[in-house]
Amino acid sequence: MRIDANFYGTVPMPDAGFGGPASVDRRYGNDDVVACYENLTHWARTMDRLGYDTMWLTEHHFQYEGYEVTPNLILFGLHLAKETERLRLGQMFNVVPQWHPLRLAEDAATMQILTGNRMQFGVGRGTVPREAQSLGGVVASGDNEMSAELDRINRELFEESMEIIKAAWSQERFSFTGKHFVLPPAGIPDRGSTVKDLTLIPRPIAPIDVWQAVTSPATLDYCARVGHHGVMPARGLDATAAWWERFGAEAASNGWELGPGEARCLALNVHIGRTHEEAVAGARNPHDEWIKFLSPYGRFRGYAMADGSPTPFDHRPSLEDTMEQKQMAIGSITEVTELIEAYRDRLGVEHLVCFFDMPGLTREQMDEQLTLMATEVAPRLGVTMSAG
Repeated sequence: MRIDANFYGTVPMPDAGFGGPASVDRRYGNDDVVACYENLTHWARTMDRLGYDTMWLTEHHFQYEGYEVTPNLILFGLHLAKETERLRLGQMFNVVPQWHPLRLAEDAATMQILTGNRMQFGVGRGTVPREAQSLGGVVASGDNEMSAELDRINRELFEESMEIIKAAWSQERFSFTGKHFVLPPAGIPDRGSTVKDLTLIPRPIAPIDVWQAVTSPATLDYCARVGHHGVMPARGLDATAAWWERFGAEAASNGWELGPGEARCLALNVHIGRTHEEAVAGARNPHDEWIKFLSPYGRFRGYAMADGSPTPFDHRPSLEDTMEQKQMAIGSITEVTELIEAYRDRLGVEHLVCFFDMPGLTREQMDEQLTLMATEVAPRLGVTMSAG
């Protein structure tokens, strides 16, 4: 089983937890952002030394609250490639409607070349209107009551952009005419003629797999239809299995025959302690800050309510809810191993992306999490990390 780690890129936050400031009241300066970048660089070296496959980063913009402060993952990945020997660097995710598709295609191809094919390319449709609408896109979120119209436009922009990116990568000359993009635009003069097509410079030196966030049935069907690999967040064993199996069935219906764990990865929040009590104590404030930060975006609607009622859009589960419903792997070395084994046995997982980076963990605490996974949990799973 391949083991990766994903990082949101959060500034040092010693007062994380439900008792700290409200998310919107947090405000950090450039020194805090620089400290986050220094931590990420350190953790990349730690992952490289311990034998992780890929370090994934997350794109967000204008995040004065300090939770997600890496706006350009390709640029940051190029930096990390120079700081490591063999670690692959990925984007989880490039928010495609916030990019011009040709700029994203160019930058990804450039990163692939300059890193010696150590890039992993990930895409998503976005979650934050403050970012999307400031950068020329749109997105549906809890802030606009999940507008069906904005979601439709966002999906159109995303799908057209992906067509353009893949055409630009694979064809020596290409053009595109869609609802939102016409490339090249008509009538561009060029040395006595007009431009009829374009050639991407540079182009990839090897095929690029596309990894996409799968958080809705429509996106699952789209990924299975066009051959994108699915990144599936843990939702508890039964719910995750349903999505996992549906992806395989939809892919097969489109002529893409997959093994039980092929072309899918499980994204799982993880916090490990040497004892159960140590894990709970260490995870509580980071978990609660994570919940406080993301609940307004509807991120925890996959939880079940104790009384069977519908889960509120902005549900804020407790740490105990999270552990009981197996939404995250929080516990002792043995407990975390057993939960990952349960997911692997149920789904056939071959690719695990661990998310250790909940707010509030120090550099030393993160090093410990990365080390415990690589040296204690992975061997119990039968995984040999290729440590340097």
